[in-house]
Amino acid sequence: MSLLDLLIPAAHAQAAGAPAQPSPWPSFILLAAVFVLMYFMMIRPQMKRQKEHRQMVEKLARGDEVITSGGIAGRIEEVGESFLTVEIAEGIRIRLQKGAINAVLPKGTLKSL
Repeated sequence: MSLLDLLIPAAHAQAAGAPAQPSPWPSFILLAAVFVLMYFMMIRPQMKRQKEHRQMVEKLARGDEVITSGGIAGRIEEVGESFLTVEIAEGIRIRLQKGAINAVLPKGTLKSL
């Protein structure tokens, strides 16, 4: 017996038997846990933001001061079914899709118009 035999035990022959199959349940449980985590961390908050944006767009009215997704600030002049007209400076109006509105500002924010 050498020093190496003390550190690394010799393998002994075992009777050949059918290898045991691991249970698939831990994998399924882990996959389900990852899906639940993804739902609560990513999908649900995104759905909540979409719902809030949809409600904000539905409530848009003439005279509201808004900021577009491109960063343009202005006052709503006309509201159509899917488009609206925003006055960004005196006499300068642009037509935008309602979905392009990013935020509604408090009244009186844009005093220069």
